Amino acid sequence: MSQPSAEGQIKSHDNTLWRQFAQSQESDAFYNTWLGLTSLQVNRAVRAVLILGEPDSCSYRPVAYWPEGQGGSSALGDLAERSLAVKQGMAGQIDEAGQRFGVAYPLIFDDHRYGVVAVEIGGQTNSTSLDLALRQLHWGSGWLEAQLHRTQSKQDVRLNERLVTALELIVSILELPDYDASVKAVVTELAQKLNCDRVSLGFKHHNIIRVEAISHSVELEKQMNMVRAIGEAMDEAFDQCQPLSYPADEANSYILRQHEELSQQFGSGAILTIPLYVHGEATGVLMYERPVDLPFDDNDMELCRSVATVIAPILHEKQLNARGLVRKLADAAGSGLSKIFGAENYLSKAVAVTVMLLVAAMFMVDGQYRITADTVLEGKVQRSIVTPFDGYILEAEARAGDVVKQGQLLAQLEDRDLQLERIKWLSQRGQLNKQYDEAMALRDRAKVNIISAQIGQADAQLKLVDEQLARTQVTAPFDGLIISGDLNQSLGGSVAQGDLLFVIAPLSDYRVILQVNERYIQQVQEGQQGTLVLSSLPDEKLALLIERITPISSAEEGENYFRVEAVLDQRVTQLRPGMEGVAKIEIDERSLAWIWSHEIIDWVQLWLWRWLP
Repeated sequence: MSQPSAEGQIKSHDNTLWRQFAQSQESDAFYNTWLGLTSLQVNRAVRAVLILGEPDSCSYRPVAYWPEGQGGSSALGDLAERSLAVKQGMAGQIDEAGQRFGVAYPLIFDDHRYGVVAVEIGGQTNSTSLDLALRQLHWGSGWLEAQLHRTQSKQDVRLNERLVTALELIVSILELPDYDASVKAVVTELAQKLNCDRVSLGFKHHNIIRVEAISHSVELEKQMNMVRAIGEAMDEAFDQCQPLSYPADEANSYILRQHEELSQQFGSGAILTIPLYVHGEATGVLMYERPVDLPFDDNDMELCRSVATVIAPILHEKQLNARGLVRKLADAAGSGLSKIFGAENYLSKAVAVTVMLLVAAMFMVDGQYRITADTVLEGKVQRSIVTPFDGYILEAEARAGDVVKQGQLLAQLEDRDLQLERIKWLSQRGQLNKQYDEAMALRDRAKVNIISAQIGQADAQLKLVDEQLARTQVTAPFDGLIISGDLNQSLGGSVAQGDLLFVIAPLSDYRVILQVNERYIQQVQEGQQGTLVLSSLPDEKLALLIERITPISSAEEGENYFRVEAVLDQRVTQLRPGMEGVAKIEIDERSLAWIWSHEIIDWVQLWLWRWLP
């Protein structure tokens, strides 16, 4: 029987590859058959290599060789690297003897480099053959692009499934305000979505895992043996900080003793246990159990890991919020103490030592205890200037805020009526003098006495009018500051006797009025010293001496204040009545701890007295 020809063998091989190519679903089989078909299309192809990797990365690796098992050559690999680097097809001689040639074509899809395919051609060839080989690689790359897009689509679909599942779980957790209801809803929903017989959730309590919820189970106390077995299997994964899958493949080197016992006792065919992490620290474990005929594949494991990553921080936060007040305080204290007395945390230790030293110093070091009070300056003497008689304002020479000298004219009252009154009495006195002379000439003693009395009355009236004329000029009684009074807006207006025109205070003598809160008034005594700082003179401290404590209080902003009078030990020319500031009265030496805490202690005592029976 004659041997089949070489062309017949190639055709038979080509048909086999096409059948495999049409049936291949996995990427590795697809790449091998594609590379074989493409290489057969290149005339005198000797070997070929397909290099793929993450787009635009440096992690490219060979995924297929042709013929299978033969491997590539260093010269062909160099040609493939250059072609991938310059992003264009390359062809040329790859040996010094001129017996081997190579073509390489980069796989660029959507402006991203996915890899390169290179084919070695044996024997003499020409540029036309090399161009034809490049064209063949170019046309064949469309199959790779389609396969890569299919693979990416499958990955996107799986990613969308994981995202939808995670989102639905988040909604299930957040829509239930209670922590226990949330964990039960999560495990039940996971069991339904992933076709699991049982899903269990446990969280760390004192470095061991306590089972919090099991799907389709309401009372865990009735299933203590199963709960204990699940907890021990969870501890096994928690201690190793690694997702564990049972049954395990031969390459698995992790301990699965408790998983095996759980499977044997309760018929769990396939078990997947995934630790939950929050801020890089393991806080719990999520366990999935399936029948033996439905093992967990890579896609299932990736989905379960994604779910664990998403729900772990949310459940952990709900667990923390569900704690009682006493538990929260205890955990906070334990966390603080662990930072202080635990390993490392040197900054926390330094801060703690500093705080303790400061607290100790507060009880050991005494400071000056002082009472603070708002103050205002008043003139020690205030003189009121009032209207001497009914009249009208003619002129106003001064107003509030003016510094005046003794005898300085402040205001002028209208004197026209008084001048007429004076003329009247002068005329009447002249008539009386004439009548007096006539009575004296007639020696009429009775009439002389009467007229003498009338002349005295006229003199008294003239004296009164002169006195009133003198008082029409309102002058300053001493050197000082006008603190109230402005007649410029009342010129020509009438004033009645006794109306207040001006208030004058001297510039040399002042008294300080302190408003002391009723809580501290019992500690203030006459003769105590203090310090005053005025708002207008913040850089100057004025010494004062408590002179008088009045027993009358006034209410301001919901607090009662007593009026305390003090005098300044020094004179300052910049002082003016009405200036405000803050004074501190020195009481005695007390510990800093008492000074800074006595107000809070007093408030607590009063609050307890008010509410306790």
